[in-house]
Amino acid sequence: MDTGKAGQTLKTHCSAQRPDVYRWLSPFILSCCVYFCLWIPKDQPSWIAALVKCLPILCLAGFLWVVSPGGGYTRLFQGALLCSAVGDACLIWPEAFLPGMAAFATTHLLYVWAFGFSPLQPGLLLLIILTSGPSLSLVLQHVEPDMGLPVAAYGLILMAMLWRGLARGGSAGWGGLLFTLSDGVLAWDTFVQPLPHARLVVMTTYYAAQLLITLSALRSRMAKTD
Repeated sequence: MDTGKAGQTLKTHCSAQRPDVYRWLSPFILSCCVYFCLWIPKDQPSWIAALVKCLPILCLAGFLWVVSPGGGYTRLFQGALLCSAVGDACLIWPEAFLPGMAAFATTHLLYVWAFGFSPLQPGLLLLIILTSGPSLSLVLQHVEPDMGLPVAAYGLILMAMLWRGLARGGSAGWGGLLFTLSDGVLAWDTFVQPLPHARLVVMTTYYAAQLLITLSALRSRMAKTD
């Protein structure tokens, strides 16, 4: 049997299946549209608002369950998405900000675990620290004393996620960058000074980041099966 032809046939088959795979993203796209169309005011916290905000992330977790079932690698991404949904729900209520931040910190740790540490690229980590460190220090100057340690820890975990995402490359890197941008705008708007259209920027980049990171999980799994 010609292994070259067999490999080409398999790749052609996978390419033919991709439209069916990405068709399952329609619930995510629809739920994002619902969120931005309803645009429930921040000063009206409710379980309905929490559900509308979490639904796109839950749809991504369901997407992975349908198109890439089984395997510890996929489970890491699904766990990260479920932790994100918990964080989204917590952030609906200002008094639950700290539990929400803890949930998102767990999300980033799961992404770090999933992205792995090969290639290591320590120089990239140094660059991220040098570029992101000053912004984190400035934010820390404006937080309440009892929030300083949690915010600093979260910032370091976020840098680690960005490092591993960029080291992996592709949509994981772009997703990591957008997630960092989203959290950076949120932190500045929350602790330093209000920014115009901050919520729109935060949620747009956040949903895009989660989508890109989810697709990186799918592509990594498909590469392993080639």
